[in-house]
Amino acid sequence: MSVVQNPTLSLADDVAATKRIVAAQTGPVILVGHSYGGVVITEAGNDPNVAGLVYIAAFAPDKGESVAALIKDPVPGAPVPPILPPQDGFLSLDREKFAASFAADVNKEKAEFMANSQVPWGVEALNGTVSDPAWRNKPSWYLIATEDKMIPPPAQQFMSKRAGSTVVEIKGSHAVYVSKPEAVATLIEKAARGVKLAVY
Repeated sequence: MSVVQNPTLSLADDVAATKRIVAAQTGPVILVGHSYGGVVITEAGNDPNVAGLVYIAAFAPDKGESVAALIKDPVPGAPVPPILPPQDGFLSLDREKFAASFAADVNKEKAEFMANSQVPWGVEALNGTVSDPAWRNKPSWYLIATEDKMIPPPAQQFMSKRAGSTVVEIKGSHAVYVSKPEAVATLIEKAARGVKLAVY
C-alpha cells in the first residue's frame, strides 16, 4: 500500500503526484479517494495500471465537472460546510466548526488534531475539471457516509449511482475513514478481490 501526498495546489498537480505513485507499484492498482480525493482518482484512474476505484464519501465527477460545479447547487436543507474565505488562494475549514461538520463521530481530541492539521486546499484545485472520468471504463466501489455534513448523502447517492459503483452505506461522518476504519478497509478489500477476479 502507498499513500499519495496531494499538494492540493491544482487538480493537474494532484493527478501527476498520484500517477507517480501508481508507476512505482507492481501489478494492478486500486485507487482510493476521500472527499476531493475522489476527483483526483477519477482523472488519475485512466492510467493503464489502475484496475479499480474506491470512493470514500467522495466526489465522483463526470466529464467537465469540478468540485466547484458539483457544489454550485446545494442540496436543499443540507448543512453548509464551514469553508472560510480564501487566504492567498487557499481554503480551509473554520476550526471551531470543524468537528461538528467534518468529524462529528470522532473523539474530541482527535477531531481537534484534525482541525489543527488540515492542509489548505487550493482554489485552483476546487475548480479543476475532469477530462475523462475513469469510472466510465473501470469498476468502482463507493462508501456513502449517511451522517455526512460536508458532502450531503443524497449527492453521494447520485454520484455513486451515476458511476455505476458497488455501494455500501455506513452511518458515519465525513471522517468515516477515521471513525469507522474497519468498514472502509472491508470495502477496499472487497474491491481488491473483485479486481483480482476480473484480472485473473
